[in-house]
Amino acid sequence: MMQIVLIGLGAGAAAALLFASMTSGSLLSIPLTVIAPLPIIIAGLGWSHWSALTAAVVAALALGIAVGPFTFVSFMAVIGLPAWWLVYLAMLARPVGNGATALEWYPPGRLVIWAAILGALAMIVAIPYFGLDADSFRAGLRKIFSTILRAEMGTAADAPLSIPDVPNGERFVDFLVAAFPPTAAVVETLSNIFNLWLAATVVRFSGRLNRPWPTLSAMTFPRPLIGVLAVATALSFVGSLIGIAAGVLSASLLMAYGILGFAVLHAITRGMASRIFLLAGVYIAVLVLGWPVLGLCLLGLIEAVVDLRARIAATRGPPAIN
Repeated sequence: MMQIVLIGLGAGAAAALLFASMTSGSLLSIPLTVIAPLPIIIAGLGWSHWSALTAAVVAALALGIAVGPFTFVSFMAVIGLPAWWLVYLAMLARPVGNGATALEWYPPGRLVIWAAILGALAMIVAIPYFGLDADSFRAGLRKIFSTILRAEMGTAADAPLSIPDVPNGERFVDFLVAAFPPTAAVVETLSNIFNLWLAATVVRFSGRLNRPWPTLSAMTFPRPLIGVLAVATALSFVGSLIGIAAGVLSASLLMAYGILGFAVLHAITRGMASRIFLLAGVYIAVLVLGWPVLGLCLLGLIEAVVDLRARIAATRGPPAIN
């Protein structure tokens, strides 16, 4: 028990320092803030989910004392509790069959879904900070973006916003206001997935990972999830906070299907002579350009509807016996 607490204290201190790096304003602070959940997840996967919870509370308390109560709430809502919950789920297991010693671990596909849901919730719980209705929410965001851009451009507060190479600065701000909520949810979703994968890799390398490494290319999503995505997408056109929240959820779930698309791509290219070049090209295109991830989202949606991996495996037949 003492080891669990000590590990939690150390991981919490590390998470608090990483999160506090954003106050420096340097470019290095961005990746450091992104990996702020990493120590919490490592503590949870390597020791116990109680270590992760201890780390989350310690980090939040330290930040709350140093910065203020709002930072305590923000850290727990966006980083601390999501990191602990992902760890708790990742280490869930149940016996397979009657009296069997084998364990069935929580599926990686459902962990990806939870990462998307938590990414959406992180943005949704922040909505009241900007406004309590759709108009005040957009006005609050617009004020923040306008202030930042005016400071960068050196534009006076009462003058029209002028941005180089952008004909109408005010319209650009409107675009940022519309794009920010779903984009923030997608970034948070990717951050959750990346930190969980990186922490599991580190803990596995150290030999402390108790669950077996899953076959990521075989991950699946529950079929009803595509219905949830369809409903959320339809509600995103409602002109209220419900529409904003639905748009956030649909963006994060669509990103989850993009991750499923990567898994499908890994599965269906297995055995191809040019597999390594194809996968490398896709990853580079997504990292450099960004928009090709939409094709992977589509691939994930197709898999959810027609079970593409099984169909392709059936056409290939069993492997040849030499």
